[in-house]
Amino acid sequence: MSENSFDFIVIGGGSGGYAAARTAHSAGLRVAVVDGASELGGLCILRGCMPSKTLIESANRQLHIRHAEEFGLKATSHGVDIRTIRDRKRTLIADFAGYRQGQLEDDRFTLHRGYARFVDAHTLEVTPRDGSAAFHITARTFCIATGSEVFVPNVPGLTETGFWTSDDVLDAETLPKHIAVLGGGAIALEMAHYLEAMGCQITLLQRNTQLLTGQDHDCSDVLVKAYRERGMAVHLGTHLSRVSTHEGRKRIEFTEGGHTHSILVDEILLAMGRVPATKGLALDAAKVTLHKSKVIVNDRLQTSQSHIFAAGDVCSPLDVVHIAIQQGEISARNAAKLIHGKAADETIDYRLTLFGVFSHPQMAVVGATTEKLKEQNTPFLEASYPFNDHGKSMVMGETAGFVKMLAHKETGEILGACVVGPEATELIHEVVIAMNFRATVQQFMAIPHYHPTLSEIWTYPAEEIADQMAG
Repeated sequence: MSENSFDFIVIGGGSGGYAAARTAHSAGLRVAVVDGASELGGLCILRGCMPSKTLIESANRQLHIRHAEEFGLKATSHGVDIRTIRDRKRTLIADFAGYRQGQLEDDRFTLHRGYARFVDAHTLEVTPRDGSAAFHITARTFCIATGSEVFVPNVPGLTETGFWTSDDVLDAETLPKHIAVLGGGAIALEMAHYLEAMGCQITLLQRNTQLLTGQDHDCSDVLVKAYRERGMAVHLGTHLSRVSTHEGRKRIEFTEGGHTHSILVDEILLAMGRVPATKGLALDAAKVTLHKSKVIVNDRLQTSQSHIFAAGDVCSPLDVVHIAIQQGEISARNAAKLIHGKAADETIDYRLTLFGVFSHPQMAVVGATTEKLKEQNTPFLEASYPFNDHGKSMVMGETAGFVKMLAHKETGEILGACVVGPEATELIHEVVIAMNFRATVQQFMAIPHYHPTLSEIWTYPAEEIADQMAG
């Protein structure tokens, strides 16, 4: 095999791409990674999961100070130091990113810092970041793991007026007084939580009639109420008409419920989702089929070219890290099977798909939703229990929200669950473990739970569903 020929080439060195590369190396393949980003590490480490949660930790502590008097404590916030919060984030992320960079630069892979485009289904042209001459590399199999980029809607005046993305929030030294957050998904809600806690006035504009489109409507209702109680203006079912500048500020014109509104803000945070980053890859040259900008894959993570796989945001039904990693690992193992003359037969199972939002209160979901089970005509029972009637959450002063569990009506197997409330992103894992072993509600309710804990709240909906089955 020549110097520029490989068994497996990964395009993108983020979480999904790195998982694919290390798994392929472990399978004995000769691997190359092509990454054109200015910094190695990927979205999650550099500009997503880790930095945003670092900022959110500061926001959570600020809320604790606000409510100190309720717990008999005399504490007041003397303001916030955004630069110190940012610097703490930078220190942590430099450590995380440095570790990933070291992993990518060790001798397991050939790393090319440059931009890749397909010449044909087995050849890439790589244009190095340093400006040196482009060159070709070939492989028997590939994994496309280029991630995603911010979606910019076609709103008159938006681009000309200018806006922030979450990247700008993560690196800001100072914050504007009044920010309009465009969007109602995870990024929008997490950034709104952080910014309001830091003292910003927030107006949230969501296109859909609920927050967190596609999730349980009851969860959305809890978050809307909680955010409004914090003083945020939350507008649902809106349509953005125009954005412009006005006396040094930014004007947003939108419609809601048939009425036209206009607001003036100091800055706009665009958080209306992300789109797969496939521009510039010349996927048509490799005859890889797209739906809009998303790479189409089967349950083996193969594209329309069976030797070209994909992983992560570029192809995933849900843009979350743990799925990207799972997809990358499966892609690599299936590629190794192809190379060894076997069928690429390992499939991905989205039964345990997890989604979480680090808002306040938090929200998390696993498995099927009520709407999905209805669509599938699956017979099911559901039950919920509120945090405002649960001992530990009442002691904590965190009573907004509830837990809900869904189970098969005939077998009792747990099919899904959602939680909005304190530590939701941690609490969901108890149900994930139960679902992994295909536990029934009868088995779940028999598991000992320490009292008083947040976790024991799950036993109440499980017991209610079991009683419904027995009745």
